[in-house]
Amino acid sequence: MSDLLVSDFDFELPEELIAQQPPTERGASRMMTLNRQTGEVQDASFIDLPNFLKPGDLLVLNDSRVIPARLYARRTLRREKEKPTGRIEVMLTEPVGENQWRALVRPGRKVAIGERLVFPARTGEILLEADVLERGKFGDRLLEFAPVDDFFGILERIGHIPLPPYIHRDDATEDRERYQTVYSNEKGSVAAPTAGLHFTSEMLEILVARGVEVVRVTLHVGLGTFAPLRVERLDEVKLHRERYTLTSEAADALNCAVSEGRLIVAVGTTVVRTLEHCARQAAGSPLKPHSGSTEIFIAPGFEFRLVQAVLTNFHLPQSSLLMLVSAFAGREQVLAAYRRAVQGSYRFFSYGDCMFIY
Repeated sequence: MSDLLVSDFDFELPEELIAQQPPTERGASRMMTLNRQTGEVQDASFIDLPNFLKPGDLLVLNDSRVIPARLYARRTLRREKEKPTGRIEVMLTEPVGENQWRALVRPGRKVAIGERLVFPARTGEILLEADVLERGKFGDRLLEFAPVDDFFGILERIGHIPLPPYIHRDDATEDRERYQTVYSNEKGSVAAPTAGLHFTSEMLEILVARGVEVVRVTLHVGLGTFAPLRVERLDEVKLHRERYTLTSEAADALNCAVSEGRLIVAVGTTVVRTLEHCARQAAGSPLKPHSGSTEIFIAPGFEFRLVQAVLTNFHLPQSSLLMLVSAFAGREQVLAAYRRAVQGSYRFFSYGDCMFIY
């Protein structure tokens, strides 16, 4: 890994291949398959997924639920002779204590420590207030919200679904359902675990009926998923920490699958990171249920201990997610598959098509 550069994971992607809308029907996506042993690539559809799984395989999902984390605020402090400022965009990124959140603030240049932001409803009623406690780089702020009875309920009223920056439109009503997996349950993500967006309840029922075991873990996705890597070398990369939970049910299922030599299939890079982090925490012992946080960075040269197959979307050039996929299937094979996806007009990123690597 030490010799690799972030630029080694670049590829040409026409703008028109970046999906701006979800498919008309959930699950109606294309699916490229890549055999990482032979390098064979095939074009298929997501509805073909059951053909690649067999009874006893363990499918692991991330049940984190996206919160309406994009808020719009007004400043209450304005210095003498300072021109009035328009609305301030506040993107919640991570809870860090009671009533405290890290957030990205835009435009943040004038939002200083000690300032209070207010968050009005459409009626003008102020529903949330927050003080700026710390100021970091690139718009990062630590906010402390005034206590309210139902913080997440208020977010549902005034917040917006935090669509990724490469989706060049405002969030719409349908995004509140389509930018969630059908099995989402645990509130806390500010970006969707997008490989799971393809699944319908019917698909899960088909897989279970065929003998595939399905279990859930939780990893709350942070904005670090989309943050550009501001370094040149892979050995300089440091990712944001993300919170996860491994339940007793998931730990037992994974331990059993390992002992019986059954295939473990991760749905999405968030599941890969969770499982591989937990495997390293266990250090060869059986997994135990617990909660924690991880900043694990997976790149070529990484030794996988649990995951043997991955369903994932197509990722951004020079991103940590593309590096993870390259670690799993080989950089040259993955980049060749991406070139084929571009030539075949696959849809890329969050609302795009998917790839099954086995």
